[in-house]
Amino acid sequence: MLAKIGSAAVVGLEAQSIEVEVDARRAGQGGILILVGLPDAAVRESAERVRAAIRNSGLNFPSGQHITINLAPADLRKEGPAYDLPIAIGILAASGQLPLPKLEGVVMLGELSLDGSLRHVRGVLPVADMARHNDIQAIFAPACDAPEAALIPDVPVYPVETLAQLVAHFQGFQPLSPLPSGVQLAVQPPPPTVDFAEIQGQEHAKRALEVVAAGGHNLIML
Repeated sequence: MLAKIGSAAVVGLEAQSIEVEVDARRAGQGGILILVGLPDAAVRESAERVRAAIRNSGLNFPSGQHITINLAPADLRKEGPAYDLPIAIGILAASGQLPLPKLEGVVMLGELSLDGSLRHVRGVLPVADMARHNDIQAIFAPACDAPEAALIPDVPVYPVETLAQLVAHFQGFQPLSPLPSGVQLAVQPPPPTVDFAEIQGQEHAKRALEVVAAGGHNLIML
């Protein structure tokens, strides 16, 4: 069976749509898992994380099957562990454990721990912005990152704590609730202690500080 799960890759400051294709077929005695689509080392290692996360979540990892996972488009390099969640959901759907129609038109990302819990990933804000411009119906992201994605309006963002929780949602047993659109981040920056208006001259230094603050970069001052 073939399953297609939506995800995304962050390239520079923008996100690009990624489709995780999973094909599962009987392979006789030994199971085989192949991951293609220009993955880096962190993505290739997802196979073992996903296998352990599925089993430790009380779910069935299909044995004795030839599983092919393709991250499309194949000419774009895929980096980081954010594809763990869509790969796991794709494997469960391709093996008949999840209904395929409910997986259409959604985007998901998240790193899986071996126990099935989701960890922080980077780039959820540009992913949410990409989803809004591509008529995506919903985003499923780690609970710690979901408030950031929910800053973008018009796209329902569902916080996910564990793989088992997301599976129960798609199976209809325990539906998740989306975050309110446009929520504020839980951690607010501290109030400024120095106003640039109090600094005379130093225009280049102040401009550099503005760029650093706007981009969230590090800075060393000498």
